[in-house]
Amino acid sequence: MPPTTISDLGAAQDPAQPTGRPRTSPRILLLGGGSLGLYAAKRLRRRLAHREASLVVVDPRPYMTYAPFLPEAAAGSIDARYVVAPFHKALKGVSTLQGKVSEIRHAERRVQVTPVVGEPYWVTYDHLIVGLGSVARTLPIPGLAEEGIGFKHVEEAISLRNHVLGRIDLASSTWDPELRRRLLTFTFVGGGFAGIEALGEVEDMARYAVRVHPGMRTEDLRFVLVEGSPRVLPEVSEELGGYTIEQLRKRGIEVHLSTFLDSCVGGHVKLSNGTEFESDTIVWTAGVKANPVLSNSDLPLDAQGRVRTNAALQVVTEDGVVVPDAYAGGDCAAVPDLVSPGQFCPPNAQHAIRQGTHLGENLARVLRSADVRDYSHKNVGAVASLGTYKGVAQMLGRFKVRGFLAWVLHRTYHVFAMPTLDRKLKIMAGWTATLLFRREVVALGSVMQDPRHEFLAAAVPETPAAAKTVQDAAAAAAAGTPAPGVDRPAKRPAAKRAAAPKRAKSGNATGRAPSAASPASTRTS
Repeated sequence: MPPTTISDLGAAQDPAQPTGRPRTSPRILLLGGGSLGLYAAKRLRRRLAHREASLVVVDPRPYMTYAPFLPEAAAGSIDARYVVAPFHKALKGVSTLQGKVSEIRHAERRVQVTPVVGEPYWVTYDHLIVGLGSVARTLPIPGLAEEGIGFKHVEEAISLRNHVLGRIDLASSTWDPELRRRLLTFTFVGGGFAGIEALGEVEDMARYAVRVHPGMRTEDLRFVLVEGSPRVLPEVSEELGGYTIEQLRKRGIEVHLSTFLDSCVGGHVKLSNGTEFESDTIVWTAGVKANPVLSNSDLPLDAQGRVRTNAALQVVTEDGVVVPDAYAGGDCAAVPDLVSPGQFCPPNAQHAIRQGTHLGENLARVLRSADVRDYSHKNVGAVASLGTYKGVAQMLGRFKVRGFLAWVLHRTYHVFAMPTLDRKLKIMAGWTATLLFRREVVALGSVMQDPRHEFLAAAVPETPAAAKTVQDAAAAAAAGTPAPGVDRPAKRPAAKRAAAPKRAKSGNATGRAPSAASPASTRTS
């Protein structure tokens, strides 16, 4: 079935047929609802009335994730729900389409969107803003795809938290020293902001979690940092980078600099310096790359797969010729850094937010026949959390701050940068509650990853054939297909049948097990 075309958001039509009613205002299509897309849409909506332009945001998720708060979400310092800004709250007066961008044909002014459910369709537009962001930059390392855990989305932060706490729970229940050592070994690859902050926050949480388990000691934990360059946190001075390494080592964290991950097959980690160990947790934070969907477009890209732009955030060819009606910024764009001539703006939230606002301002000026302005931003500083009450900060390139004050600066800066007032207030309320009460260290991994497992196990008796049926049904449920072979329960073994009335006694006045034909067991939804 060929993809449909949406020329008016109220109707989908065959591309061979005439399109729906003509648009009365130009449509601005924003690809990606991250920092750049959200702030560009907010500024455009503020500058332009509905009759001047219609705005449409396309993103696979119905919210924007504020990435600097992911480490605190992983540690439970912030409720994961509050590190995201839902589009229905943050983008008033803006239409959203939930789906992945699969192809861009700017020459035809249309984009193909693949929704989670349903067939792909085309969306036409008059002006295009590309803010598709980045994805994890992985390497062909044996075992990485099977064992690695990413750290770029809120779902991954939640999963990492549950995974770490779950491993601590398992380790407290085993007497096998080798298994316990493997379960309590946590490896982080990448010494940039994401890796250092995730390591610092998660280690802090794990240290607290171990103390609530009788018979376990904080010395049982082993955290390992692997970084390919000779230093960490390249965004701050070498002095602060050295201070960070010193603080991590004081906490017992192993730091391997100028070292690469060679293999992690089956959790057996091999490093380029000859170190080998078993680890059940491998977190990959070793950089990002531009969204690969850009290669399936007719936009001009540089050697790293980023959209070429000029300082005004307009898409340009290799010769610097402006591509009409196309704009880009954020992690997926090569934006010249006017503060540092010859370089490009680094892919971080600080630049993406400001570029989004500037881009929205420029496009509003274009629609009103005014000249665009170049984007220029001098870095106001860099702040990083190393765990509760610990951090480093470099303000205005000169002022270096360490410890508690740097941690306060980190939280203050980012909470005010978080979109929507209610998110700011809820985050601060959560911090206040954490100061007054103890940290919650409950693992919900099995519940979150397979919530239907217990129901399937209860619905099908425990026989070898039934166990396979439960596994098949769980796999089918995960794939979104009908579960095979779960028509009615098989006959239970005699021992279980004899025990059934006794177990049912507390919930059944007759002392009999409920009938398989009872309404509770036959009702469907």
